[in-house]
Amino acid sequence: MITVRFFASLREQLAVSQLRLDDVPASAGALRQQLMQRGTRWEYALADREVLVAVNQVVRDDSCPLQAGDEVAFFPPVTGG
Repeated sequence: MITVRFFASLREQLAVSQLRLDDVPASAGALRQQLMQRGTRWEYALADREVLVAVNQVVRDDSCPLQAGDEVAFFPPVTGG
């Protein structure tokens, strides 16, 4: 099982803060694709390549492999001012 968390505007767009998935995709990119198949709202929110992914609290790219017990977080880019 993995835990998937959504932050900031993604959490608002998807109306969910976290999911627990029993089926562990091979990579963060495979997870993104799997989630995008949940419908238009999911596809729109996660298709943007500006959306960042972190695995176990480390920002990674979509090629990052996943394993049971991982925590994956999706969040929009952060800007400072």
